[in-house]
Amino acid sequence: MQIEFHGANRNVTGSCHLVRCNNTQLLVDCGMYQGSANGDEENRNDFGFDPAAIDFLLLTHAHLDHCGRIPLLVKRGFKGRIVCTPATRELARLVMLDAARIQEYDAEYRMKKAGRRGVRGEEVDPLFNTLDALNSLDYFTNIAGFGKPIELAAGIGVTFYDAGHILGSAAVALDLKENGHHRRVLFSGDIGYSNRPIVRDPTPPPEADVVVMETTYGDRRHKELAPSVAELYGAIQATLNRGGNILIPSFALERAQEILYHLREGVEQGELPANMRVFLDSPMAISATQIFRRHPECFDEEAFQIFRSGQDPFALPGLHFTRETAESMAINSFRGGAVIIAGSGMCTGGRIRHHLKHNLWREEASVVFVGYAAKGTPARRIIDGEESVRIFGDEISVRARIHTIGGFSAHADQQELLAWHRHTGRPATTFLVHGEDKSMDVFAGLLTETKVVKPDLHQVYDI
Repeated sequence: MQIEFHGANRNVTGSCHLVRCNNTQLLVDCGMYQGSANGDEENRNDFGFDPAAIDFLLLTHAHLDHCGRIPLLVKRGFKGRIVCTPATRELARLVMLDAARIQEYDAEYRMKKAGRRGVRGEEVDPLFNTLDALNSLDYFTNIAGFGKPIELAAGIGVTFYDAGHILGSAAVALDLKENGHHRRVLFSGDIGYSNRPIVRDPTPPPEADVVVMETTYGDRRHKELAPSVAELYGAIQATLNRGGNILIPSFALERAQEILYHLREGVEQGELPANMRVFLDSPMAISATQIFRRHPECFDEEAFQIFRSGQDPFALPGLHFTRETAESMAINSFRGGAVIIAGSGMCTGGRIRHHLKHNLWREEASVVFVGYAAKGTPARRIIDGEESVRIFGDEISVRARIHTIGGFSAHADQQELLAWHRHTGRPATTFLVHGEDKSMDVFAGLLTETKVVKPDLHQVYDI
């Protein structure tokens, strides 16, 4: 039995891990690299294994950094089964098709740019296209539910556990038998933060011999949710009083829906004005919200009761869904009084860049960051206090009020990561992935009853 690491190694994106047992090869996740200057090169690189030789892909959840290279995997020869929850399958379809559209647009843009430089006939291939994304959907298989063992092949069983991260997210436990040896290998995926609205808390994992776990926030604690919500309401109200717009860069999956959920509560409780204009300016987030409504079985008790009573947990007065580009552009006619939720959360793409260009330089405006921002991204540069950022080729001054509210994270913090790991018993080895060096090193120092390994890219270990 062997385990190989082909992504998210001393990095927070590109999750991809390979297990070999009984001549069967299983991948856990196949994500895209995001945020770095050489991300395109990293995504185009060889996987480190033969895609055609992979028998199963176990998908923990539908974030781009966990599912984004699945169309490329299929394009390069994968013909196995992709196993995940029903909600993950729906969200992954949305994410992969959106990624394909972006790849096609970027390739077309680079070709036009080459033409303007006088370079004729230059072909720029997208990493994958819409057809590749659609083809990959043929290989998806839904699991029956959490906590139900599935036999994948001789000596190989898998059980999915609710990870409480986003809708349908899972931790994956592999029970492996080979030559009289038995090993349980547990993959955390991304672990959620307890007491969040909408999705349930993470299910405690089983004991395991080998653990592969994320460390995104392994070096810090999150702010409590209640004061974070109060801070959000305060930032919105203060900006409305100044006559400015509120920009909320948001990930389309989970974060956008959670913000809508809290805005609805704020209006109902009288903390926010009922007549404020709220724009969900993200076709992907709009579609994701519709998928959320189709999967109330993933909701926690509070959200489920709201849904069962006939209410929409994500609806509030003054909410506008803006799918069309013209509708998005029209938002910029509002000099103030608008709450604009748009992707991407790290400001690396999407419509948020247009709204930043129109508002970041305005002292009466606010930008409210409610999620993780990786090093080198525009969001991180704004958070770190840079005086200007380049957007669409222009240097835009940062004069708006900047708010960073950490309590909305969908990732477990250090305390919850430790609690999750304690449930795994005393694993012989714990591999730390999906984290920057600092968070990984701090967290490693807290694990005293297991051998801790921080694998490098493409490293192979016997288990």
